[in-house]
Amino acid sequence: MRSGDLVDTANRRWNNRAMLDLNDVRVFEKVAATGGFAAAARALGIPKSSVSRSIARLEEELRARLFQRTTRNVVLTPAGEDLKERCAGILHRLEEAVNGVRSASSPRRGVLRVSAAIGFGVNVLSDELPGFLERHPELRVSLDLSTRVVDLLTDGVDVALRLGPMPDSGLIATRLGAMTRHVCAAPAYLERRGAPESLDELVEHDTIDMPGVDGRPRRWTFRKGGETRELEIMPRISVNEALMIHKLVHNGAGIGIVSGYLCAPTIAARRLVRLFPGWSLPSVEVNVVYASKRELDPNVREFVRFMKEVTAPGRSWLNEPEWSTL
Repeated sequence: MRSGDLVDTANRRWNNRAMLDLNDVRVFEKVAATGGFAAAARALGIPKSSVSRSIARLEEELRARLFQRTTRNVVLTPAGEDLKERCAGILHRLEEAVNGVRSASSPRRGVLRVSAAIGFGVNVLSDELPGFLERHPELRVSLDLSTRVVDLLTDGVDVALRLGPMPDSGLIATRLGAMTRHVCAAPAYLERRGAPESLDELVEHDTIDMPGVDGRPRRWTFRKGGETRELEIMPRISVNEALMIHKLVHNGAGIGIVSGYLCAPTIAARRLVRLFPGWSLPSVEVNVVYASKRELDPNVREFVRFMKEVTAPGRSWLNEPEWSTL
């Protein structure tokens, strides 16, 4: 065969593939999922004859039989099984892409229900939400701030900001980053009690922390290079909200662990002192989560996209403050 004939043959094959109708693929996927032409027709809201024509057209284009027909149902052939496996997720991703383009050109409307911890909402979302609402002027936000972990489905929440490790809960999680944490005290407290010179001296000081489980001491974990130290801390003040811990530390009530985004401004203003700068504490992961059934919701997608933007490198409250390297 001449080279020109090879090119013509290749072009004809390409054109045949290009003529493949994605609607026919969509119908095929629905027939494969429901196990019958009539069931697929009902699910798609089209006549059964249209389903039959789509499958016949697809089989003709692919030159392969996709289903074995019986009087009661249809069964995938090996070629049909192969096509089902190969196209799994393709239509879903295509629909996501189309909806994404529509989202960019269509105004978001309705109410987006967001859940977050109190401190995170007051100190982070209060700064970021105005930009989100400015971008979507017809969208309203219902913000639920709580110390408890809400059940998204039971409580009717669209999307939540979660801090800490993510349990296997069936939720879809997008990692935004990790918050640094630092041991801090107010100058007034240090003047009154003196600054601890070693980690071991912490147990002799007034500490502020979350409540331990069943009254047991809390563990503070410190790392430096390859070394790890764990201290059992029985806090003098136990409180279940990080924002309150920061306020108590700031007011001189004791020594506590404070997230970097909270303590950075007060340390820079010399209203707080960072202790043990040579040691680091485990960071806390921040995720935006939503139920799988909300995955295609345009409002949820826009909020997730926005939160990823505001936590991007160089413009995030998650970034390690410059003072932390001093």
